[in-house]
Amino acid sequence: MTAWVVLFSIAGLLAALISGRVRPAVAFVTLAGAYLLLGVVDTTTLLRQYTNPALATLLLLLLVSLALERSPLLDWLSQRLLHGRESTATARLMGTSALLSAFLNNTAVVAAFLGAISRQQRIAPSRLLIPLSYASILGGVTTLVGTSTNLVVNSFALGTGGFELGMFQFALVGVPVALITFGVLLWCARALPHHRPEDTEDKLSYFLAADLQSGSEMVGKSIEENQLRNLDGLYLLEIERDHRLISPVGPDEVLQEGDTLVFTGEVSKVQALQRFPGLKLFGDQADDLLATNLVEVVISHESELAGRTLQEVDFRSMFNAGVVGIRRGGKRLEGQLGQIPLRVGDCLLLAVGNDFRQQRNIDRNFHLLSGSFKRPQLNRTQSLLTLGGFATVIGLAALELLPLFHGLLLLLGGLLLGRVLSPVELRRRFPFELWMIIGSALAIAQGLEHSGAAALIAQGIQTLFTGHGVYAAFLGCYLLTLLLTETVTNNAAAALAFPVAWSTAQAFGVDPMPFIMAVAYGASACFLIPYGYQTHLMVYTPGRYRISDFLKTGLPVSLTYSAGVLLLTPWVFPFG
Repeated sequence: MTAWVVLFSIAGLLAALISGRVRPAVAFVTLAGAYLLLGVVDTTTLLRQYTNPALATLLLLLLVSLALERSPLLDWLSQRLLHGRESTATARLMGTSALLSAFLNNTAVVAAFLGAISRQQRIAPSRLLIPLSYASILGGVTTLVGTSTNLVVNSFALGTGGFELGMFQFALVGVPVALITFGVLLWCARALPHHRPEDTEDKLSYFLAADLQSGSEMVGKSIEENQLRNLDGLYLLEIERDHRLISPVGPDEVLQEGDTLVFTGEVSKVQALQRFPGLKLFGDQADDLLATNLVEVVISHESELAGRTLQEVDFRSMFNAGVVGIRRGGKRLEGQLGQIPLRVGDCLLLAVGNDFRQQRNIDRNFHLLSGSFKRPQLNRTQSLLTLGGFATVIGLAALELLPLFHGLLLLLGGLLLGRVLSPVELRRRFPFELWMIIGSALAIAQGLEHSGAAALIAQGIQTLFTGHGVYAAFLGCYLLTLLLTETVTNNAAAALAFPVAWSTAQAFGVDPMPFIMAVAYGASACFLIPYGYQTHLMVYTPGRYRISDFLKTGLPVSLTYSAGVLLLTPWVFPFG
């Protein structure tokens, strides 16, 4: 009976994650807490999962990456990759991002290239950003530290099987699969859309909402009388009045107190609104905002803004900046900006104050696309020592001379002593949600094992594939993980699929390693939709993509990648 209750709870967890209404950390922690109260796991088992050595290694790696991502090396590379023919530049960008993502956090790699690609005018960003995101995934699957998913699988292997995976064990399948998939990705990139910044379609990508205040000279006058029809670079698209939209707006339409005027066009010409008295952009005087710098940012996956509106968070006080416009892919966002729930990957155009760069929460919440603001970088000496120290740690771990956890801990101590990182920065950027998700997922996996639910699923898989052999069960575990990673996050997919794969291997009486690798490679096989992987969300709006762009490019890539994994994994890691 307990096994079935656990299975139904997992179904509920999946439903909550797919709906997007519950943050993954909340969903996983709640279910782990429920298992504790119901006696599915005990207190000691639960707490042990949050101190799993492999999980601690992942957290250390992410903290060290805070220094690595500030190295000027990434900016230097981004300035030198995009020359020559488009196909050559794309291949160079893909190869570089894959190589870097094999050892650095792929989110940091994509973030470093994202701004340079968005600012340059030679090649349409939409031709480069999907290849950049996909290549970072392909590079990440080749090493233990290349993606958090591999480290999550490693934490499960340690917790369940009592062994850790090697630094380059993933490369035996990952490198040949990445190389084959690279060719297909480069071929598919030729069909990506051309969305150049100067195209009319892209000039209409931001929508500026301005409130008409009481007592304004504009109230009671028509659009024509207020001279709103011939603005420099802007166009009055619609008026929101008493919770209804007036669109299109005729020249004889008379403005009323409390109207919200929605403009579209070239946001760099937003100064055209400065001459209208009583007009406020998102609750701030236009004069106050327009006298400041414009900065374009993308909401990061770590941001506390996700799922909340600008009014809820008091954005102006939080960042000393006003939101001039919001963009989400190629979709027009209607209504008042302050009442729109924000999502990871949304582009915000900010009018920032003089001390915007001093705000301590910028790095956690945003990736910079354009503007005069630049994040602080390491100097040459700091950069060389940091990169050299990281390379030494990886090398010693690969040669099994020093455990990765020990090396990263020493490196983090050195970064703190050298003042490359500060305790305040570590506290501010600590991946608390990821720690809660993975620790809770490990506890849930223990619940699946102890309750017999995982064995029940494994028996179902064994029955389903009776007569088809162990390879069919291996194929089923991979496809299960692939389906999960396309519908929920990659780390959640690995957490949910691992106990099933482990129990399936035990049910067939074979070596669990091919099944473990099926989960690792399958959890990174997110190529079809932009919502399952953080780097896809980062490029979705800056590239002005539609979901169909990911499907057209991602389907051949996913099929090639999956075929390579399914053919090579049992050969490299035999069932016997």
